[in-house]
Amino acid sequence: MPSIFPFRGYEMIYLDNGATSFPKPRGMALAMEECMLKYCGNPGRSGHQMSLKTGEEVYHARQAVAQIFHIEDGSRLLFTKNTTEALNMAIRGVLKEGDHVVTTSMEHNSVLRPLKFLERKGITQTVVQADREGFLNGSDVEKALRPNTRMVAVTAASNVTGTKMPLEEIGDICRRKGILFLVDGAQGAGSMDLDVKKLHADLLAFPGHKGLLGPQGTGGLYVREGVKLRPLLQGGTGTESKSRVQPGEYPEGFEAGTINAPAIIGLGYSAAYVQKIGVEVIGCYEEELICRLEDRLSEMPFVRMYGPEPSRKTGITLFNLEGYQAEEVTDLLSSRYGIAVRGGFHCAGLAHKTIGTWKQGAVRVSVGPYNCPSDMDALADAVCELGCRRKK
Repeated sequence: MPSIFPFRGYEMIYLDNGATSFPKPRGMALAMEECMLKYCGNPGRSGHQMSLKTGEEVYHARQAVAQIFHIEDGSRLLFTKNTTEALNMAIRGVLKEGDHVVTTSMEHNSVLRPLKFLERKGITQTVVQADREGFLNGSDVEKALRPNTRMVAVTAASNVTGTKMPLEEIGDICRRKGILFLVDGAQGAGSMDLDVKKLHADLLAFPGHKGLLGPQGTGGLYVREGVKLRPLLQGGTGTESKSRVQPGEYPEGFEAGTINAPAIIGLGYSAAYVQKIGVEVIGCYEEELICRLEDRLSEMPFVRMYGPEPSRKTGITLFNLEGYQAEEVTDLLSSRYGIAVRGGFHCAGLAHKTIGTWKQGAVRVSVGPYNCPSDMDALADAVCELGCRRKK
């Protein structure tokens, strides 16, 4: 079972794709380079050929990304610099004093911190508790709804355990109740089918630099037509320049200032590349890798794993090694074995409290389509060696 992406242009075994994917498709870098060297004007700001060419390529990138999520109107997809910005746009751009939000104990701080900040503005929240494997019961979400519930915000998959959430069930509940459904697609975009129509998602935030294999500094927010969103930023849009009021047209009114055109164009290339391979193909391949790793780790008495079985999560394995702190394991894997993973609390403290790793954190392995079975074997061998040494 070779990697479905054959390029391997680096020495370290990279297993930190949950933070950002690496490597990237060669064509992505070439597309960005071509933009910067040949035509990189300011899109929507001028009528000369370089500006028009840049605007045309950004349009094509928007359409390519929209196809991944089955978004029919690409103008409803707003480019951001990451998922965090997109989530802030959704949360702070919709909610107002007196609103109530339902979220979960498995959310990233990019959801939890904006909601905490908005408490001082009269916005309340209910955090629905997941179980020890990170699973969420859709009926618990429905029970948490109130007459003033304006939004339900749920991650597609936990960035800590990889646990997939019952998005279709929750989306259907929100649709029936007339409540906005915000999906955090940070760990699902590119390996899960996040069809905004099937999920009844009113808002979908996603990164460009993780599963979509795009450059860092890219992300986006889908906003369903009919959802009233206040712009997070006010400024130049290239439209209605005589007016001091921020335009409300999509997408320009919500992408104030000069956009990162080379990176967006690179993202467009990567999104089309992922679409060509197939999101489901990538998801299945990553599941196979995790199965291989966890089969090995489960045989080691000094390893404790967290979260569900591979078929019920994205390409993540979370574990602790007896006798070691999580950060120590991360450091040793990097310095001695040339393996990149992430240890600690992963910007999701409540998730660690939910699964029982609040005090010590854990080591996260997150695979991508460029990984191969030998990477899993190398990591398992390294963990076994570390565990046996400490046990002695």
